[in-house]
Amino acid sequence: MTAQNTHPQLQTVFAIVVGEHSGDTLGAGLITSLRITNPDAKFVGIGGPKMQALGFQSLFAMDELSVMGLVEVLGRIRRLLHVRKTLTEYFTTNKPDVFIGIDAPDFNIGLELKLKGQGIKTVHYVSPSVWAWREKRIFKIAKATDMVLALLPFEKAFYDKHNVPCTFVGHPLADDIPMQSDKSLARSQLGLPQNKKILALMPGSRGSELSRLLEDFFESAKQLQAQDSELLFVAPMISEQRVEQFNALKAEFAPNLAVEVILNQTQEVMAASDCLLTASGTVTLEAALIKRPMVICYKFSPLTFILGRWLVKLKWFSLPNLLANKSLVPELLQKEVCPDNIVPLIKERLYQDQSQLNASYNEIHQQLKCDASKQAAKAVLDVLSSKPLDNNK
Repeated sequence: MTAQNTHPQLQTVFAIVVGEHSGDTLGAGLITSLRITNPDAKFVGIGGPKMQALGFQSLFAMDELSVMGLVEVLGRIRRLLHVRKTLTEYFTTNKPDVFIGIDAPDFNIGLELKLKGQGIKTVHYVSPSVWAWREKRIFKIAKATDMVLALLPFEKAFYDKHNVPCTFVGHPLADDIPMQSDKSLARSQLGLPQNKKILALMPGSRGSELSRLLEDFFESAKQLQAQDSELLFVAPMISEQRVEQFNALKAEFAPNLAVEVILNQTQEVMAASDCLLTASGTVTLEAALIKRPMVICYKFSPLTFILGRWLVKLKWFSLPNLLANKSLVPELLQKEVCPDNIVPLIKERLYQDQSQLNASYNEIHQQLKCDASKQAAKAVLDVLSSKPLDNNK
């Protein structure tokens, strides 16, 4: 890639592609750590607002890649293939020193495979769930990448078993979130009352998640409030678009339910809450690190769920349970997501002692707290300089 300065040969170019907000956070942390040793480096690819605020050049909007579910991807396949073809041509013509695909495995691994074939070093940051389903993907990952950066310890053990280079870097969330999250302080910051129970309604960051989950969330909230008129509801949202969708669905299903919608302060809302009713995803790990009880729900499109049942081989689908290797928090899937199941589970967690749960949360936190962005940057630089990596870390 041609660098625009007086000494182009001295400028290191890092190509990065992320597909959603959690990847944007990881990318921003990685860029910050890489700049410590490469202050004049150029960063280009696809990134979100956090990465762009650090000078990242995004060739497409990050939302282009924010698609989840087998059926949903099929509906966008032509556009996704166009984006990947364009990026392949761009990076083949303007070769970066290293390419880092952050999550978005179905998009990034195919791109990494093409770029590695062009002699470009490749890193995949955040292991795909090969340990859960489509295990044979690991052979394609081995061909596509020089190094996988794993956030979770059991992932590295899986790669080691298959002799695929992998470095466990820990999870940036465990570094960023304090061991004890102050509920009183969070409530003061958000202007919420100190003396009432608060339940956070967290139906996800994607429009499809809100569409599938909110009717049951609202009906559950109405039943809970009928039993405790003092109970308050808050809903953290990641964008104005999701706020509009949330309010439209509330007007349809729960027009008289009082819910305080709070924009771009998800961790603060979780810290201020007594319990969370949440979609599955990275947010459940945040909740465990913030040490709040939760009930986790998820609904796929019917066809995606039918296909997934044949492919997935896990006891649990949420990160807290996978990390603890036991049923730490309740999970509801598809038809299980209904008020008859949600309401009693929420009541147990709102009104009963949670000290045993918090002890398990603390173990998870300590295990993942490794200065992940620094470790990831070191691994990327090791690949860049072709130094042998310590795969026994």
